[in-house]
Amino acid sequence: MKTYNLFTNEEDSLPSGKADFLLAACVTKTCEIEGITQAGIAGKIPLTPTLDAEFLTNEKVFSLGELAETPTGIPTPAIITRAVHNLIPFSAIEIFNLGLEIIPQYSTCHNFNIPPSNSITQGANIDVRDVVAKGMACGKSYELKGNYLILAESTPSGTTTAMATALALGFDCRDDFSSSFKNVPKNIKNETVNKALSLLSEDMSNIEKLSIVSDNMLLFCAGFLLEASRRFHIVLAGGTQMAACLLVADKLREDVLMRVKDKNITLATTAWVAKDKHSDIAHILSQLSYTPHAVYTTFSFANATIPVLHKYDEGEAKEGVGAGAALGLAKANHLSNEDILQEIEHILYKM
Repeated sequence: MKTYNLFTNEEDSLPSGKADFLLAACVTKTCEIEGITQAGIAGKIPLTPTLDAEFLTNEKVFSLGELAETPTGIPTPAIITRAVHNLIPFSAIEIFNLGLEIIPQYSTCHNFNIPPSNSITQGANIDVRDVVAKGMACGKSYELKGNYLILAESTPSGTTTAMATALALGFDCRDDFSSSFKNVPKNIKNETVNKALSLLSEDMSNIEKLSIVSDNMLLFCAGFLLEASRRFHIVLAGGTQMAACLLVADKLREDVLMRVKDKNITLATTAWVAKDKHSDIAHILSQLSYTPHAVYTTFSFANATIPVLHKYDEGEAKEGVGAGAALGLAKANHLSNEDILQEIEHILYKM
């Protein structure tokens, strides 16, 4: 298990020390479009971020009788993050409710009175200024417990809203976004994004465009980054969605008269995303006004005794709930692939 720079493929690392873990969890009703995502239990996709939050915090779920998994039985990437936490505990685990249908139980959950957003095919109907302002206020006031912060997400169909967001803002990255599927449902994603973009007009401001095509996680976290990066180091944990979050923050600098302190930001993802043939996270990041620090950490389920876990290595799931950053933290603290694999299987055998 090693951590590499996303651009140079040379060995790299996350910061040393203890990390706070924040999970930005929200529902965009885009996730209810048939076949657009497999991030969760069929028919109950909007529950996925709630279940991820509960499991990450408690190693069990309360809002449903089972852990969120794909239709092919692959458990949520939260198992990776939770396993790392069991071995090297985070300084804190807290949840940002950025529009959940059900509040996670037995979790430290911060509520911001942000409702779930509508499907982007009808217009997301987001109060962008309000959501960004709440993110900025939180970034300014958040009290760091450890040495740095890991900011992760759980947003089913979020790669689709991220793609629509980036295109609406004028970035050239239609074919760059990842998916929880091994075989990406590009027709459905493109049709959804095209419907969303058809609702826009050239004379709209970026704020107006984002209100139609984006999601609460991207907007809140962009605002959070603008303020928090001035105060401490943030590891933005995720794949192409979090890359899009950086694009939003970069574009908003003209509206809020502030830019991120990029030297205090690292994007951390999995090798499954970095090496994904169906997406190109490096190309997304290359469109920023600066060159970000971005890393990925290798991990394999090749020696797993639970067969369904092998599907991660085959291209399913790939990332989410901070899995890539958790693996990077584990590597920085000298844990091995085998250490983490044993803990993941121990968790699953107990359930």
